[in-house]
Amino acid sequence: MESWIDAYLAHKKVEDGASPHTLDAYGRDLARFATFCEGRDLTEVTAIDEAAVLAFVVHRRNVDGVSAVTAQRNLVAVRSFLRFLVFEGALPGNPAELVDLQKKKLRLPKTLNEKEVERLLAAPDVATPLGLRDKAMIETLYASGLRVSELVGLPMGALRLDIGILRVLGKRRKERLVPIGDEAGHWLQRYLDESRPRLLIKKAGDAVFLSQKGGPMTRQRFYVLVNHYAKLAGIPRKISPHVLRHSFATHLLAHGADLRAVQEMLGHTDLSTTEIYTHVTRERLKSIHHKHHPRG
Repeated sequence: MESWIDAYLAHKKVEDGASPHTLDAYGRDLARFATFCEGRDLTEVTAIDEAAVLAFVVHRRNVDGVSAVTAQRNLVAVRSFLRFLVFEGALPGNPAELVDLQKKKLRLPKTLNEKEVERLLAAPDVATPLGLRDKAMIETLYASGLRVSELVGLPMGALRLDIGILRVLGKRRKERLVPIGDEAGHWLQRYLDESRPRLLIKKAGDAVFLSQKGGPMTRQRFYVLVNHYAKLAGIPRKISPHVLRHSFATHLLAHGADLRAVQEMLGHTDLSTTEIYTHVTRERLKSIHHKHHPRG
């Protein structure tokens, strides 16, 4: 099974343009599935059936104690892997297509309110090269709604600050143009003029955002930085960079932006993915009504 998993991951990388982060996640999920199957003496892919897939998901929930969301993600990985095996002729049909978890309650994405965003944006010390870099990164993320992998992966050639546009290479290597606005453009230009030359070392590549050692910024390091500034800003909970992407979309819609325009900026293939943010604004309006209306 391991050789088939390797072939599947290679297929996703080449044919689907899957990111390293996605490949790592699928690889971990499928490694768990392979270990589970080996424990049941299912060493050949031809022995995998509906019962094995269902037993794996139940094991993950009841024995490993993972959440319903994680179990669903595991099932998606297995279903995609088995679909590949069908395509390659190793299986006559996909047994995972018959397995489905009970529909889970809609989970609204975590967001910051606008005052929290303002405090977060004001937290970095722009008098230092690293603080100016961090300010530019957070401003750019909130202004554009980029995925964190897209932000840290921005090359210099993606910037068109003269017209306020970023050229972003998203999932499946699909390119899109994203506006960033004057404020983020201002801080990004200041970073490029004042900080980046001081961080740059020989052969550092063309990444826009550089680490203290001169290499490209990483997702993991930026996650730490965002939480550091959230603490300085008095935000009483841990947040991820993705929260700023959620906040970007939610705030746009709350101020009357067109749903399809937000879909295009986020790089969502399916409009239904973007529609989750309309639930956020709807719940916020209900909360305001309940709090302030005399008969709320």
